[in-house]
Amino acid sequence: RRGEMAKSTQLIDNEVFRAYATYTGIVLLKMMLMSLITAYFRITRKAFVNPEDTATFGKGESAKKFLRTDPDVERVRRGHLNDLENIVPFVGIGLLYALSGPELSTALLHFRIFVGARIFHTFAYLIPLPQPGRGLSWAVGYSVTFSMAYRVLKTAWLL
Repeated sequence: RRGEMAKSTQLIDNEVFRAYATYTGIVLLKMMLMSLITAYFRITRKAFVNPEDTATFGKGESAKKFLRTDPDVERVRRGHLNDLENIVPFVGIGLLYALSGPELSTALLHFRIFVGARIFHTFAYLIPLPQPGRGLSWAVGYSVTFSMAYRVLKTAWLL
């Protein structure tokens, strides 16, 4: 049993796995940053959804005016939700892909394009940039994840 654990810890010696870990770490940190940006917008726009969050700005009836939605807060939240819908599948599929034995150059291409697309998508959402920029960046990232999933299925099921 100890031998099995040693084998799994040797993953870090695998260049593709290290690349996966690096780029996954980047997009997960980016996604975490979206939580902080949401909090920043809630505080600066004084737009909260929970009564206890308004205590700093007032009590009772005077605090109720801060229980509201704000278009800027909602835009950031939608960007964060889009991250959840796209980065979570990338993390799972990317792991399986990294373990499927792809060429390092191909894996790096997949990981770098995905990360670049997600970062561009965030800027396109927050600035906001005109369409089709945001939509294209989403499609590029989605296509990369789909490509990795195809490779995993092709390797695992011999498609």
